[in-house]
Amino acid sequence: MPHYLGIDVGTSAVKAILVDERQAAVAEAEVPLQVSRPQDLWSEQDPETWWWAVQAALKQIRATAGAAFGDVCGIGLSGQMHGAVLLDRDNRPLRPAILWNDGRSFREAEELRAQHPELSRAMGVIPMPGFTAPKLAWLARHEPETFRAVRKVILPKDYIRLKLTGDVVTEMSDAAGTWWLDQAKRDWSDAALAATGLTRDHMASLTEGSQVSGTLRPEIAEQWGLRNDVVVAGGGGDAAAGAVGLGAIEDGSAFISLGTSGQLFVTTEHFSPAPEALVHSFCHAVPGRWFQMAAMLNGASCLAWAAHLLKQDIGELLCKAEAAYRRPSTILFLPYLAGERTPHNDPYARGVIFGLSPETDQTDLVQAVLEGVAFSFADARRALEQAGTSLTHAGMIGGGSRSAFWARIFASVLNLPMVRYEGSDKGPAFGAARLARLATTGEAPETVCTTPNILETIEPEVHLVDLYRPRVEAFRSLYQALKPEFVPS
Repeated sequence: MPHYLGIDVGTSAVKAILVDERQAAVAEAEVPLQVSRPQDLWSEQDPETWWWAVQAALKQIRATAGAAFGDVCGIGLSGQMHGAVLLDRDNRPLRPAILWNDGRSFREAEELRAQHPELSRAMGVIPMPGFTAPKLAWLARHEPETFRAVRKVILPKDYIRLKLTGDVVTEMSDAAGTWWLDQAKRDWSDAALAATGLTRDHMASLTEGSQVSGTLRPEIAEQWGLRNDVVVAGGGGDAAAGAVGLGAIEDGSAFISLGTSGQLFVTTEHFSPAPEALVHSFCHAVPGRWFQMAAMLNGASCLAWAAHLLKQDIGELLCKAEAAYRRPSTILFLPYLAGERTPHNDPYARGVIFGLSPETDQTDLVQAVLEGVAFSFADARRALEQAGTSLTHAGMIGGGSRSAFWARIFASVLNLPMVRYEGSDKGPAFGAARLARLATTGEAPETVCTTPNILETIEPEVHLVDLYRPRVEAFRSLYQALKPEFVPS
């Protein structure tokens, strides 16, 4: 029986999933990763740690389902978007990768926007410090010797592809987040590359996410006990791969992703740029589709931060907060621990807990954190509406989707039904496995990328909708009041 492997190179972990031809999960594995922050606003990882984690994850899967693993005929890749992996002429990393939540290139992003205002619509969004292009402009200014040594710039998941196939290839949805891709043409933009001192020679070859990008190197196939013709699909950036896993490939399909970061994602059948709203309009991981996305730098990671701070298990904190929940919290939490992208484009923004009193306890803090993340999605919904996209409901994926209590808060904050699906926490890795199947079999995307079974639909609660509305406005006012204080002196 054919099996398909999905690998997701995330920020906090590498996740792998093995699925059979019925799309049932046979085995899963997760290997944690660490982020290095050597200076303020910096966020880096060593690409070799990704490769080590991939091998460790697959070792776990082989131990769990060795026979099924041996039947793998296709591998799909997903990963954190926007990262700058800089390779020398021998395809070795020149320095640690600069990640999506790194804010050091804010000046360079502003300069690109001012000097090349005509490019933002074609690129699908204004240049922001999280994107790859401003990072290279920063490198040219601050590490010129390294910049001159760069022969290829690739994305995190594509470093794993290089290890698997020996080929330097990326696909449309991940390339979309570099600020070098002409989204309508689905091709590199010579003008955007020139703006950062690069050419097409510095870029990976392009393919679609559901197409073949290469085959597994013989030595890797032998090492892992796999056949010698295993296909490696183009795959997708984590947002697009999550959409594929959820079956969100048709016009208007919408979902919320609650992983380390957060996204509000809507599939479109046409390229619909809205850079003025700070909405991302990018190529999807399947041909002939695009998406609009509001991207927040802080998602379920805020809850993990709170659990670490309080030295308690996340599950226990959620249970206590749910048991105590009656109405919106009087405490406001700004969730900008790593800055913010949509709607503020502010790498200097920071987390804030406002409204503490002698009576404040741990459950109050946890509820405020859950609400603060939901309030940031209210901002995201407003940005999408400004871009002309309205929503009637939204699915939920990612680790945060495991909590029905959090989904209840989201439903009332957004005044939008929240749909929880079976296996929704598998996210991008499952989508990558689907893309592996499409590349291997040539099936039509709509036959494979179906919607999972619904666990429950959580409707907004009218009285809570009314109570949350002024809290969202207070949340927005608090950020505006504190914004001048975030800027370093």
